[in-house]
Amino acid sequence: MLYLLISCVSFILVSKSFTNKQPWQQGKLKLFSIGPSNFLVSWFQNSRLHTGFFQPITFQVKQMMAKSSSSRVVVENVDQEQEAGHVSLLDLPDLTLECILERLSPSGLCSMAGVCTSMRNRCTSDHFWKKHMKQKWGKLIGAAAYREWELQHVAIARRRNSQSDQTKKKSVLDSLSGFLPFCSWVIRPKSQSCRVKSTSDTTLSVDSIMSLYLSLESGTFWFPAQVYNRENGNVGFMLSCYDAQLSYDSGTDTFQARYSPYGRKTMEERIPWDRLRAAPVDTPSYMLHVSDCLHDLKPGDHIEIQWRRSKEFPYGWWYGVIGHFDLCDGNENHCHCHYNDIVVLEFSQYTPGSRWRQMMINRKDHREEGNEADGFYGGIRKLYNVEEIEKWKLLWPKQVLE
Repeated sequence: MLYLLISCVSFILVSKSFTNKQPWQQGKLKLFSIGPSNFLVSWFQNSRLHTGFFQPITFQVKQMMAKSSSSRVVVENVDQEQEAGHVSLLDLPDLTLECILERLSPSGLCSMAGVCTSMRNRCTSDHFWKKHMKQKWGKLIGAAAYREWELQHVAIARRRNSQSDQTKKKSVLDSLSGFLPFCSWVIRPKSQSCRVKSTSDTTLSVDSIMSLYLSLESGTFWFPAQVYNRENGNVGFMLSCYDAQLSYDSGTDTFQARYSPYGRKTMEERIPWDRLRAAPVDTPSYMLHVSDCLHDLKPGDHIEIQWRRSKEFPYGWWYGVIGHFDLCDGNENHCHCHYNDIVVLEFSQYTPGSRWRQMMINRKDHREEGNEADGFYGGIRKLYNVEEIEKWKLLWPKQVLE
């Protein structure tokens, strides 16, 4: 009986000593108890000893540890918010939150995207960026620019995948060289897959509208468009529009242009918005445009026609009107010019008698016409849009050209 009493007292004293530990002792014991378990689970998972026998055990251990740690974090966060009396923006109804985000500027959406994962997923959505894209870039970014962007983001995605593969290989080799050098047979497929997932989660998708918008704003995306009166209104290019690769400068709100490599190579800077447009037709500058309006042309119609100085140069689009024959007085009631197979193209920006003033084409079998002295005339497009016609009139030269 005395032996039993002594044993009970000893057990009570020992148990109290374990329950009343100092903070540093608690931290040490916690580190000791958790650290080795994590190490063992990771080692068993990533080694060849991770067979079918150990896999269910290690999975259950990690699952229980993850559940316990996540539950503690959630409870602590909820308790802190309740104690502080704060209401999170994410507590708002989805419709209310969406209305708030729709009113934000592009910079505001970018700022909100850095708040948390949930806000990032919302603020990078194409739904919010379509409006900003249309308002600022809708008239300048055409089908050709979108095709160029698709080609670029495919190349970017391939480059990222290549860099990711190289990073994964390097990180695995570094970890093996610095840790357990004698275990050269250790394989880490799971750690690699986790690294790829974390990278993709934190990287903006290259095919998103937000990515396109930011690339345009930063000037990193050179996109195809057309420039009126290239080379800052050079006399040789008055009332013309040429293809170019453009880059935006947000500091000056202007553009830099690289003109076609065919023929003359030219760079131009500080081009304002009002001298730019998206290509109205999907015809490359080195190809003849197929004219579908020749039989409808009549005097007074506004047109654009392809012209190039020589066959080595790209085409540009030049503004003109359909004129009358010399024998016609221009009276609408007596004019029969539109019944003739020959069509008179008139470029009124040049003085009468200039070799550039008029050109005649055959509406039935029109192809590229011209010579090395006067240049080559290509396809024709008729202008129906009043806005297009008014744009050309605004660009009219202040004095008649020779």
